[in-house]
Amino acid sequence: MPVSHSTVHVINHLHRDYLRQALEEDVTNGLTASPKWLPPKWFYDATGSELFSRITRLPEYYPTRRELAILRAHAADLVAGADTLVELGSGTSEKTGLLLEAMSAAGTLRGYTPVDVDAVTLESAARRLAGRFPGLAVRAVCADFERHLALLPRGGRRVVAFLGGTIGNLEPVARAVFLKELRATLRHGDTFLLGADLVKDTGRLVAAYDDAAGVTAEFNRNVLRVIDRELDADFEPEAFEHVALYDDRHDWIEMRLRASRDMRVSVGALGLTVEFAAGEEMRTEISAKFRPEGLNQELTAAGFRVRRRFTDPDGDFTLVLAEA
Repeated sequence: MPVSHSTVHVINHLHRDYLRQALEEDVTNGLTASPKWLPPKWFYDATGSELFSRITRLPEYYPTRRELAILRAHAADLVAGADTLVELGSGTSEKTGLLLEAMSAAGTLRGYTPVDVDAVTLESAARRLAGRFPGLAVRAVCADFERHLALLPRGGRRVVAFLGGTIGNLEPVARAVFLKELRATLRHGDTFLLGADLVKDTGRLVAAYDDAAGVTAEFNRNVLRVIDRELDADFEPEAFEHVALYDDRHDWIEMRLRASRDMRVSVGALGLTVEFAAGEEMRTEISAKFRPEGLNQELTAAGFRVRRRFTDPDGDFTLVLAEA
């Protein structure tokens, strides 16, 4: 019997200058705000992606291991009835194979749609997975999941996966908008698989974002290197100290960069000069931690019905399966 070959199609919804314009807009808005901020999406150039891969293997950083444990134990339940997997913020798609294997074993696997802003990483991961699953139709979509949900392919009986606790990088208002817009794209029978980190001991939470080896500190400072390179800035990354703290009022971790001395930074491409006072902190990431009842309420408010919830044996992380 002849082997059915997989197909890979790449759909790019981002015009050539999209990322550059988005970076310019974010840096202008963030560095002129009070207090200053930068969004975490700009950590992830090639160096940042490698640093984050190292972070996921650190002893302090439990989320990746806990999520993988749930996926290994319950993959068949998480994708039951689906024939197409859509993955938002897919990156290197390292965890995706577990879900695709479960669908393949059930005899339902037809399609995979990874969605990411990085076209090179997206296509590489898409072709790697296509090679593992003969007959798989891969439609890779280069898009910003916060802006282009309505453009995603809607064929098949889909499970839309948003893994890694990335939902926690969105502030509550943006999170509510995202969930409602996603719900509007789902049809009867589609499901939503959401990975979220749970509230736990503050010491463990902070340690996961401030490891002893200093890898997360380098990851945090990488955003300044990206701005230096892309926008002709003269940040001195080593002059900023990595800060991680837990805000128990909002139930989130904040990562910040703290100026070690008075500084004046020029961002040449923007014609912008920014002053930093010694000790001034600039927020670079939030990572919200959830309580099960609160997560259920957010999903319900967006129009979802929670079908099942899975946690790892230690109760650190959760995968929630919801339906439209």
